[in-house]
Amino acid sequence: MPGGGFCKLPNGSVVVALSLPSPAGGDGTVRFLVHAANRARALTRLRNLGFRAVYLRGNAEPPTPDEITAVLHHPEGLLWRPDQGVSPLWHPARALLRHPA
Repeated sequence: MPGGGFCKLPNGSVVVALSLPSPAGGDGTVRFLVHAANRARALTRLRNLGFRAVYLRGNAEPPTPDEITAVLHHPEGLLWRPDQGVSPLWHPARALLRHPA
């Protein structure tokens, strides 16, 4: 079961963080950050990338303050990185889509 959570910002928008299985296959997971007007729109943005069975149940792993800062300062508002700490850098979603499956 993927872990995730959300944080509501003072302006009413939300930042959703989800750990999902890597789209490249294997045993790894990928941490996604999405900034949107509400939770439903954030999940829709992930579903539009091809993650069809994405649901947010509970708030077990909310985004950290560093993650919130990263996604708010990115123009797309949709970032990812490997969950195992291989790379401390966040990447835009379009970079994930360029990787061969």
